Amino acid sequence: MTFCIISHVNHHQEQDQYFAYAPYVREMNIWLKYVDKVLIVAPLEKVEITAIDIAYQHTQIQFQAVSEFSLIGFKNKIKTLFLLPTLIGHIFKAMKQADHIHLRCPGNMGLLGSIVQIFFPKKKKTAKYAGNWDSNSKQPWSYRLQKWILNNTFLTKNMQVLVYGAWEGSSENIKPFFTATYAETDKTDIAVRALYGRLEFLFVGSLAIGKRPMYAIQLVEHLKQKGHPVRLQIFGAGEQERVLKEYIKRNHLEQEILFRGNQDKQTVLTAYQSAHFLILASRSEGWPKVVAEAMFWACVPLASKVSCVPEMLDQGKRGILLDLDLGQDLEKVQNIIAHPETYQNMALNGMLWSRQFTMEKFAREIKKIL
Repeated sequence: MTFCIISHVNHHQEQDQYFAYAPYVREMNIWLKYVDKVLIVAPLEKVEITAIDIAYQHTQIQFQAVSEFSLIGFKNKIKTLFLLPTLIGHIFKAMKQADHIHLRCPGNMGLLGSIVQIFFPKKKKTAKYAGNWDSNSKQPWSYRLQKWILNNTFLTKNMQVLVYGAWEGSSENIKPFFTATYAETDKTDIAVRALYGRLEFLFVGSLAIGKRPMYAIQLVEHLKQKGHPVRLQIFGAGEQERVLKEYIKRNHLEQEILFRGNQDKQTVLTAYQSAHFLILASRSEGWPKVVAEAMFWACVPLASKVSCVPEMLDQGKRGILLDLDLGQDLEKVQNIIAHPETYQNMALNGMLWSRQFTMEKFAREIKKIL
């Protein structure tokens, strides 16, 4: 089988290997176990490989590099108009050669891919929609357009669209799905942390406005002001790092807030195993892996009510659903701290739920789809 991937993810090349963001590649490597040849159409950057990049594991990869493009701003739109013929040409050529077309959505390349795939109604296709499928959520027009095309069975034929959560108004194309990080062998025993001494918090993700890392910092800051001994470790990097560090310095939080930067899977896993809480106050998510990862290690998530997160947290029984009001959320966290038995139940329930979704189960489901 020749498997074609259309993706917006930035890639890097080192000799004959292609690298990209580890969670994405780790998932794609499972798909690639069942195919003979891989065609990838995606951006290719000339940058150093970092701790959060890994390589595809396949011996027959044909890579077609394309230019990054943006639909935000007048100048970017004009530039994209000139790039479109080449971009569409590369996507069309790859799809023509493929036995199976796989789109990574939402994203600019996913948008073009969702349009071009219309011209291949007989080919088997999948799309992984890693964003929020909730039609009531506020999203860019390009995301809404992708969702409309993929959900439309007249335009999009022979397609399974893997989405997070079950949503009303979904067509027969749409298949509720999940993702995974850990294997069956990772299901080692771990004790729920006791709520005495210093309370350990984590933020894991890009330091971008949409992830709201500042909210995590301020929530921990307010807990400190209430007299709780706290520490927040921040794993990740991004454009907000300078602003966050200035805030921490200005408010004398250097002892409580620590930046760890981008780290490999094992380092983050070790942090999950000793933390009490994970904070993720994102504006938008699909199936936030960090929430499921934290729960796997009995670390209780504090997460915003986006996409399928309320379902993941069983409406607050496996974690705390944030209102994004510091006063209200502070009260919720303090209430849990004051009731250790409730915290223990949350941690155990979360761990039992998360440990259903292993890499082995994910691989079995992917094999069925292919």
